Amino acid sequence: MIDSEAECLSNLALAVEDRLPDVAELLLGEISRAVLHKAARMPPGTVTMHSHVTFTDEASDREYRYQLVFPKDADVAENRISVLTLVGAGLVGLKPGQTILWPDRDGRERRLKVMSVERGNPVI
Repeated sequence: MIDSEAECLSNLALAVEDRLPDVAELLLGEISRAVLHKAARMPPGTVTMHSHVTFTDEASDREYRYQLVFPKDADVAENRISVLTLVGAGLVGLKPGQTILWPDRDGRERRLKVMSVERGNPVI
């Protein structure tokens, strides 16, 4: 995880802990396990903020491509998902080939597999 993002994400998770406890717990867990790097030394192919991530839902074999963004920049119609969603928080730190279990809206667990990660720029 990029060191400058860790504190920001931690503060964000704590701010929504009462409203979104599952997301806050997931995000805080990712932060606590993360190895911190300066942005210039971040291993390529690792999901960080503003990354463009392509992943598949293994149950449906459907592919998705989203940019991981802060809540104020989220817009699903523009393929930008917030880090304060379960899937967004779960993607942080993953690399191609890794999977996460993600609960869908109906409470069923889905397995998502990261196919590719590209560094992105902040939304303007």
